[in-house]
Amino acid sequence: MYQLTIERTFNATHALRLHDGATEPAHGHDWLVKLTVAANRLDDIDVVVDFHVLEQQLADALAPMQHAHLNDLPAFASVNPSAERVAQHIADTVRAALPDHVQLASVAVTEAPGCVAVYRPDRPNR
Repeated sequence: MYQLTIERTFNATHALRLHDGATEPAHGHDWLVKLTVAANRLDDIDVVVDFHVLEQQLADALAPMQHAHLNDLPAFASVNPSAERVAQHIADTVRAALPDHVQLASVAVTEAPGCVAVYRPDRPNR
């Protein structure tokens, strides 16, 4: 199995809804995203997927979140904009654009140094 990992950052604010129904104060992060894809075979130019193509797919997924308040985005209308849900949202968005032979292995989101949430799809294939 071959794997590729790319990293990007975006800046956004969020405010989690807490167990008691209160919302924590809005605060911002420089979110670090590590996206890993995998394939059992290489394509016709001997790569899993072109890095530039994968970088663009991740950039497209991050663009709506860049400098946004995550709570205001449709993707988080019914779920808390936690690091876990941010990772899942990025994974779902990028996964839909991957070539058929490429699987999304994981998305790791760091919202603060030492605070990392990782999402791995139950079924890596679509």
